[in-house]
Amino acid sequence: MKSSEKRAFVRDMITLAMVAAAWAVCEILLKTGHMSSLMKGLLVPLCTYSILAVSLNLVVGISGELSLGHAGFMCVGAFSSALWTNLMNGAMPKGLLFVMAIVIGALSAALAGFLIGIPVLRLRGDYLAIVTLAFGEIIKNIINALYFGVDSRGPHFSMKDSLALGLMKDGKAIIKGAQGITGTPKLSSFTAGIILLLLTLFVVQNLIRSQTGRAIMAIRDNRIAAESIGLNVTGFKLLAFTISAGIAGIGGVLYAHNLSTLQALPKNFGYNMSIMILVFVVMGGIGNIRGSVIAAVVLTLLPELLRGLNDYRMLIYAVVLILMMLFTSAPAFLQFRDRVLSGLRKGKQAERGEVQ
Repeated sequence: MKSSEKRAFVRDMITLAMVAAAWAVCEILLKTGHMSSLMKGLLVPLCTYSILAVSLNLVVGISGELSLGHAGFMCVGAFSSALWTNLMNGAMPKGLLFVMAIVIGALSAALAGFLIGIPVLRLRGDYLAIVTLAFGEIIKNIINALYFGVDSRGPHFSMKDSLALGLMKDGKAIIKGAQGITGTPKLSSFTAGIILLLLTLFVVQNLIRSQTGRAIMAIRDNRIAAESIGLNVTGFKLLAFTISAGIAGIGGVLYAHNLSTLQALPKNFGYNMSIMILVFVVMGGIGNIRGSVIAAVVLTLLPELLRGLNDYRMLIYAVVLILMMLFTSAPAFLQFRDRVLSGLRKGKQAERGEVQ
């Protein structure tokens, strides 16, 4: 293994260890009763947003494409999995039901990503961002107009209203247009969220270190050179886009099963959600997987923790955003950080030399 590969492997292991350590600390606080009700309610959303940020970084940071439709893939995963659990609730153990919901949500979102990616990834720059943004809005509007129910005769669809479904007395309307899906069993938990986050990190990190990941980054760095050596540019980009969409679907499953009522609202699955996930990626550093997780956690917690400072909350939030962007992106800050770390390493080496 080359030295660069060893450093990447160690860096990835540190990221996984940090998530596992945070899990252990939170579990201790939960069991000892030292965690507030506000923090308890934020644990699952923290895992959800971290998964979404890591998945989007695979497209934006690793593949080098700008996608603004990530909330659309999250919406596909959320509603397909919620539909499954409402149909099969009580027919199988809850653990198996949730696992199947995760698989269905991931596959549905990955299929949507694959179908959208085939024509879209031939575009570049702003055109790709506009088309993916349109996809997210189309998905949200379709679900808001969709009615779905089942009875003894089978499934029924309608784009008008619930009466148009024509359900018999034994029937049940599951998707009710703008009212969404109600009665979804609350299967999400902090433990499930952490496990899914660790699996997401494991998959993405291994993909980046693999030959496929290096090909994707080569295409990002120089498309013409990649084409000249025979790399399938569209195929590799489509692979990254599909995997990213599938992981976003997993985030949607976790999100859907943490709510009693799931609605396709603009704040949940609209443009603002896609932009918020993109902010996590940019603030954490484009291409920096660990930074995406840290940014998602910090920027989700900060507004809630600053609610007591109503007069200064947005000012403090803005300052933190600027500092995070400077520290992770600006060359001057990166150089300063590298000098500090280099000085610390040299100091430790000197101390070890004196001891020896």
